[in-house]
Amino acid sequence: MRKNSVKNNRINEDVTRVISEILREDVKDPRISPIVSVTDAIVAPDLKTAKIFISVLGDEQDGCRTMEGIRSSAGYIRHQLAVRLNLRNTPQLEFILDKSIAYGVDMSHKIDQVMEHDREADAGEE
Repeated sequence: MRKNSVKNNRINEDVTRVISEILREDVKDPRISPIVSVTDAIVAPDLKTAKIFISVLGDEQDGCRTMEGIRSSAGYIRHQLAVRLNLRNTPQLEFILDKSIAYGVDMSHKIDQVMEHDREADAGEE
């Protein structure tokens, strides 16, 4: 199976959806933040490994604590993935903290600050 084939894209979407459901409904670890989302899943074409990108709303400490909880529940999550998805192989899961949403919010805030500063400078010139 090629890396960007239709079948591989469908598997990536299915894995993203199912792991999101598992984290939301089944995993009861208190370290996992209630506001956690699976932003992406990249499953290798041979179905042996998968990188799961997790986004956590909160500060750095919340993200680290949530990732600890998710990594300790990785075996259970993999088992539930095998039960819910009928794949030839159930991939080994590697969870990665995705900071892109926090980065986007930070950049948006910085842009707003620059725009406000420019407005103040324009008002001061008049």
